[in-house]
Amino acid sequence: MTHETLLNRRKVLTIGASGIAGLTLPRLLKANSARANTSNTAKADSCIVIFLNGGASHLDMWDMKPEAPAEIRGEFKPIASSVPGLMVSEHLPCLARVMHLGTLVRSMHHSVNNSHAAAVYTSLTGHDRGEMGGGAKPTDIPAIGSVLARYRPPAGTSVPFVSMPYITKEGAGGPPQPGFFGGIMGKTYDPMFVLRDPNSADFGLPELTYAGDVDGNRMGNRRNLIHSLGKTNAAKAQDLDAFQTKAFDLLASERTRTAFKIEQEPVKLRDAYGRNIYGQSVLLARRLIEAGSRLACISWAPDANATWDTHGNNFKKLKGELLPQFDMAITSLINDLTARGMLDRTLVAVLGDFGRTPKVNANAGRDHWNFCYSLMLFGGGFKKGLVYGASDRIGSHPSLNPLTPADIISTMYQCLGVSHELEIVDRLSRPQALCPWGNPVNELLA
Repeated sequence: MTHETLLNRRKVLTIGASGIAGLTLPRLLKANSARANTSNTAKADSCIVIFLNGGASHLDMWDMKPEAPAEIRGEFKPIASSVPGLMVSEHLPCLARVMHLGTLVRSMHHSVNNSHAAAVYTSLTGHDRGEMGGGAKPTDIPAIGSVLARYRPPAGTSVPFVSMPYITKEGAGGPPQPGFFGGIMGKTYDPMFVLRDPNSADFGLPELTYAGDVDGNRMGNRRNLIHSLGKTNAAKAQDLDAFQTKAFDLLASERTRTAFKIEQEPVKLRDAYGRNIYGQSVLLARRLIEAGSRLACISWAPDANATWDTHGNNFKKLKGELLPQFDMAITSLINDLTARGMLDRTLVAVLGDFGRTPKVNANAGRDHWNFCYSLMLFGGGFKKGLVYGASDRIGSHPSLNPLTPADIISTMYQCLGVSHELEIVDRLSRPQALCPWGNPVNELLA
C-alpha cells in the first residue's frame, strides 16, 4: 500500500519518517490546558523568532562605525533610515524604510564563552549552561515556544510551536544546538520541525492530508479503534487519550492544513519575501501564526558555521547573499503583518548568538564577539522607532544601557503574557525558575 492510497495507523501516529524530525505528531501537539501562570495583560498573542544563526555582524548591519579606521569600519557604507539620525548598512535598503516600526538594541552582551552552542542557548533562554557544547540536553531550560505551548496553548487545534527550516547543528555533522527544544518539560513540548524547503515546487506536508480513501467519518472510526486498543495498557491509554486526540484534531483542522499551502499566496508576495528557503520560511511563519500557532522560529543555518559565521569573506558573503535575503524577508514580513493588522499583537524578534569582532581579520572576515552586538524587535508591545543603548566608538563594548539576553527574554515573556519568574516543573515535578537572571526592560515597551 502506498502513502497516496492509504493513511494507515502508522501514518496517523508518526510523521517523522516523512521529514519532520522523526517526532510523533501527538507528542508535538500536546498542550497543557492550564493557563493559571499567564498574565491577562499580554501585549502579544504570538511570536516569530528569526534567529541569525552563527552570529551576524552588527558592525556591517545596524551599528556601523564610518568614522573608525578602515580595519574596523569595513567595506560597507551607511545609509539613512526612516528613524532620524539612524544609519544602517547600504545593503539593507528595504529594512531602512521600516526601522521606524521597531526597536533596535545596540548594547547587547553576554559573559558566556564564544562557542556557538553556549551563546545560542543563552540567547534563546537567558540561561548559561557553562560549557562549550554537547548538543541539546533533556536538562535544558525549554525554548520560548515550548513554554508558550504549555502555559499559553492555542485555543484551537493549531500547532503551538513550529521550528524551520533546519534542526541547526553545532557544527557540520555535530549534535543539535540547545535552546530550540522542550528540555526539562519533555519531548512533548518540542516544536514541530518543518524540514522541507517551502520554496520547492512540491512543498507540502502529506502527513496533514487525508488520503484519497479516508474521510472524516473513517478517521473518527479509527480514532475510536485506537482508543479501545489503548485501554489494554494504562500508560499507552494515557498517551492515546492525551496525545492522539490532538493528532486527530489537527488532521481534521482545515485551517491548520491550509496554513502549509504556501502556494496559495500571491506570486508577487512570495517574490517579495525572497525565493529562497529562508524567505519562504519567514512567509510560512506568518501563515502559521495567522492560523493560530503561538511561536514560529526560523533558524537561519543548517549548522552554526554555514551562514552568518563569517570568519572569512565577510563582506562578500554579506553583500552577495545574506543581507539581500534577510532584507527582503524581514521587511516583507513587517509590511505584511502591518497590512493585515497583525503587527501590534505579533512579536517579531530578530536575534542571534553574538556579534563579530571589531577588527577585520586576515581572511577579510570577522570572528566571534560576545562582548557587544545588536538585535531588533518589532510589534508585540515594543516601542516604535526606538534605538536603545549604544556601543563604544569601535563597536567593541556597550557604552550606554548594557543588556543581556536574560533581560531581552524576560521582556519578551512579559509581552507574551508569561512571567519570567514562573517556576516551570520538569517531568519529575521539580521546579526551576524560567528566567531568573534578567528583568523586563520597561523602557523598551510602549
